[in-house]
Amino acid sequence: MTSRREFTKALAALAAYPPLARWSPRRRTPLGVQLYTVRDSMQRDVEGTLARVRSIGYREVEFAGYFGRTPAQIKAALGSNGLDAPSVHVGLDALTTRFEDTLEAAVQIGHRWLTLAWIDSKDRSADGYDRIADQLNASGALAARSGIRIAYHTHDYVFTPWRDGTVPLHRFMTRLDPHLIDIELDCYWAVVGGSDPRLWFDRFPGRFPMVHVKDAGPAPGFVMADVGAGTMDWRHIFALRHRAGIKHYFIEHDEPVEPWSSITASYRYLSSLNL
Repeated sequence: MTSRREFTKALAALAAYPPLARWSPRRRTPLGVQLYTVRDSMQRDVEGTLARVRSIGYREVEFAGYFGRTPAQIKAALGSNGLDAPSVHVGLDALTTRFEDTLEAAVQIGHRWLTLAWIDSKDRSADGYDRIADQLNASGALAARSGIRIAYHTHDYVFTPWRDGTVPLHRFMTRLDPHLIDIELDCYWAVVGGSDPRLWFDRFPGRFPMVHVKDAGPAPGFVMADVGAGTMDWRHIFALRHRAGIKHYFIEHDEPVEPWSSITASYRYLSSLNL
């Protein structure tokens, strides 16, 4: 298993990379937003919220619930606004006991990933991660028949080593079947967990088709910030985007003071990078 010492060595090795030399503006990737950021607006008016998101310039969204709308209504709202929804965040029960309904909705809407958003604290042990990995692998095999993949969205707790030095995410990823399961790496939570997104991009190439993009203020508080307003070096992080396999960037802010100003500012900054 990977230890904190090994990760420290890997981070030092990354310092030798020439990241800006890898930076290329040849192709612009459509930018997305995780709709949890504007959840209050979604609660009031799903269709109006999607229209406003599109007016900012976003072309992709990631759902975190459908707010009482049917799959047919969600698909229609996306279509009328020229939006695509590659992914939806779901709970573990949606990928196990309610999987048939979850998969049917995903197919109807046009999702390409069903993304596990969270692992409960009671399951954050070696045995717990192994059990959930096996469950995701089983669901992934079924989902693949419909052209859909399973993904896992990271939080800070998977980056913080256990007492024996094992990094939970490393154990989890080595158990997940890469032919069926992807990782949506949340760059902010990687930093809060004491890691660096680039380490994971380098060690597990091609495993990260989706990333969450939100910024962090300085240590030790790491206060969440709009993208570009914090301390994270996005040019260096995304210099490894091809190695990581990134295809979708979802901007997010968990608790923005003003959600619309936040996702507008973040969109403008990330657009300037010409991903």
